Amino acid sequence: MSKFLFAAAAAALTVAAPAFAADRSFTQDGVTYTYSAITKGDQQILEGTADDGAKFRLAVKNGWVDGYVNNTRVSFRAPKAKSAVVAAR
Repeated sequence: MSKFLFAAAAAALTVAAPAFAADRSFTQDGVTYTYSAITKGDQQILEGTADDGAKFRLAVKNGWVDGYVNNTRVSFRAPKAKSAVVAAR
């Protein structure tokens, strides 16, 4: 479960707040997570599965992540977003 929480935090960091659903994925500790992210009101919804079959639905709002992972309720402080660095030539 702690690996997943770290991965969920990583997912929360990668969300760029689009207004539409789009499949995204990342790999953490050998597990690939595929999810969609949508903006619903003032919260970001992350919903998807890990390649081991674990399903998750997380809502990111006001600096907190709340939701369910494999039917287990989770709640934790969202990691602070790091600004992207863009290199120009």
